[in-house]
Amino acid sequence: MKKWFISIMALVLLALPLSACTQNKVQKIRVAEVTRSIFYAPLYVAISKGFFKEEGLDVELTTAFGGDKTMTALLSGGADVALVGSETSIYVEAQGSKDPVINFAQLTQTDGTFLVAREKTESFDWSDLKGSTFLGQRKGGMPQMAGEFVLKKHGINPHKDLTLIQNIDFANIANAFASGTGDYVQLFEPTASIFEKEGKGHIVASFGTESGLIPYTTFMSKQSYIKKNGESVQKFTNAIQKAQNWVEEHSAKEIAAAITNQFKDTDPSLIETVVGRYKEQGSFAKDPILDKKEWENLQTIMNEAGELPKHIDHSKLVNTEFAEKAPK
Repeated sequence: MKKWFISIMALVLLALPLSACTQNKVQKIRVAEVTRSIFYAPLYVAISKGFFKEEGLDVELTTAFGGDKTMTALLSGGADVALVGSETSIYVEAQGSKDPVINFAQLTQTDGTFLVAREKTESFDWSDLKGSTFLGQRKGGMPQMAGEFVLKKHGINPHKDLTLIQNIDFANIANAFASGTGDYVQLFEPTASIFEKEGKGHIVASFGTESGLIPYTTFMSKQSYIKKNGESVQKFTNAIQKAQNWVEEHSAKEIAAAITNQFKDTDPSLIETVVGRYKEQGSFAKDPILDKKEWENLQTIMNEAGELPKHIDHSKLVNTEFAEKAPK
């Protein structure tokens, strides 16, 4: 009896380290972001504050520089998770994908661009754009669609009431405006604030405030990946919720300090300004839930721009299960 007990205890002691190793196993998740932007501050907070590590995840972040490249990385297996505009999942579905791309966690909930005027004005009105030359974003992208939606909202036909320029690459739009092209330009931060600081332009309005709540950038994965790695997806979403809580509870200065390592060539005071602007207008989602109202608003904007291939139900390309379970 004594020998039997000793043998059992030996087996238990041997099993304990193996069990501990299993519990402490770190899951690697490869994330491809569409661009490196202060607009995605909560993601970088999740990294810098160790929220992913707390969930037992090793997140490898790469920048794809473009929605098409980001989606290619995801579909080809080069990334497990993509951070990109929700409209891309609709485009993929419209092409008849057998493995749908599912939105499972929302990061930003407004457009991230601003209207920058060449001339300073004390009393801007959207009607000022009529007859002007407007340097917009790439056709078919969310910034362009949100931009046109806002113009129409204010009674401006972007294809008749002004000269709309859309044939300049995203990376060269700011340079084109700085070189003298256009009276107005649609810019992301921190470029908009840099231009204002340098006197090259003046921020007169926010497309994010005007276009309403939309799933502007979300985390998405192929349906097959989510089914196979549900536990990791839940942990990932938990970390994002922790970061969103942290961002909500801290000042722009504290948030800027937390993400400075991701923007080593950017003045910390500028990061603070940009974070403050996005925080003030509610661009950072407070939780990862992509609700039906936001999804429908997205498709309304796409439809207005003539870019919606077909209407797709919220339940088909959005999974809120993980976001709803994430501790608030």
